[in-house]
Amino acid sequence: MSLWKIDKFHSEIMFKVKHLMITNVTGQFESFDAEMKSDLDDFTDAVISFEADVNSINTKNEQRDGHLKSDDFFNAEKFPKIKFQSKKFIKLNDNKYKLIGDFTIRDITKEIELDVEFGGIMTDFYGNTKAGFEITGKINRFDYNLNWNAVTEAGGIVVSPEVKLILNIQMQKVS
Repeated sequence: MSLWKIDKFHSEIMFKVKHLMITNVTGQFESFDAEMKSDLDDFTDAVISFEADVNSINTKNEQRDGHLKSDDFFNAEKFPKIKFQSKKFIKLNDNKYKLIGDFTIRDITKEIELDVEFGGIMTDFYGNTKAGFEITGKINRFDYNLNWNAVTEAGGIVVSPEVKLILNIQMQKVS
């Protein structure tokens, strides 16, 4: 079985959340790891695992990042990792897939379905085989006890329960 590891220098793990229901706030995780095991060229047998370090969250606002690490949201001290373990990687057509697996935040694991666009395989300048993927999906943060919620004086929601996931991933074949 071939082993692929994430190329951290050419990958991004991002999320977007509506603020005041009028704009998105974007954040990302700076520290993460992933691997994929697959024997087939189309990856339909792929087994994928991923984790992100909650303490590496970056929304370009130190105060907000601190709040996100607190028990109001991720509780990074008690639950330092976000994890994903695949169950199925289903090919829909030449470059579209569905990725189904268990997603864990805090101590809660739920099955999620993600859309995957396969960008192809290429050999880099150093002879390394790389595969590119764009992965998108949505979760409801309340499903994972990210329950902090506030309402404006006018009754508007401050932070949406829906979180958009956007992962631009480059994997490198290592064996």
